[in-house]
Amino acid sequence: MFKNDFLESLTKIHYAVPLVFWIPVIIYFIWKALVPGELSGGKVFLYFVYGLAFWTLAEYVLHRWVFHFEPKSKFGQRVHFIFHGVHHDFPKDRLRLVMPLSASIPMAAIIYFIFYLFFQEYTLAAFFAGFLGGYLIYDESHYAMHHANFKSGLFKKIKDHHMLHHYQDPEHGFGVSSYLWDVIFNSGFAKNKTRKDSNKLKNVENGETN
Repeated sequence: MFKNDFLESLTKIHYAVPLVFWIPVIIYFIWKALVPGELSGGKVFLYFVYGLAFWTLAEYVLHRWVFHFEPKSKFGQRVHFIFHGVHHDFPKDRLRLVMPLSASIPMAAIIYFIFYLFFQEYTLAAFFAGFLGGYLIYDESHYAMHHANFKSGLFKKIKDHHMLHHYQDPEHGFGVSSYLWDVIFNSGFAKNKTRKDSNKLKNVENGETN
């Protein structure tokens, strides 16, 4: 995406790196809520679940209205391509399926300070731990949707949902780790369409994108 090798390196990341970096951050925020904040385990758990649930909505909103917003200016189109367009052009690129730290760290910092306007410090720590946990589930699920071979069950349904978004209709199916909000906002795929395209999705899983 860039002629500069350093900038190019900032756009690539192994799927395990977010786990190595963010899990200690999540543990820190849980510790902060429990020890300095002296919140009960039950309250920390509750706010953690709130944060996890809120992430699912944030994931949907970001994917639908931010990542799929296409500006008209050449500069805006370039920015759009860097953030998300490249993924749709090269959906099986293993090094561009989870968010690089060069983007996720500043984004997390901005979101934390926005949340700080609405939460007390220690309840925010528990909530933000859950929010980051949801983000990690999203990131690793996204990698799995493109490279794991699910035969049946919930993950197979979620993968089919995401593959339809990539290969059939990019204006629907914005949920990645869950399609809950697609159901709520009526932006999912009709059941008959899912059945009709099941054979095509099998080809997609085998690397065929006809």
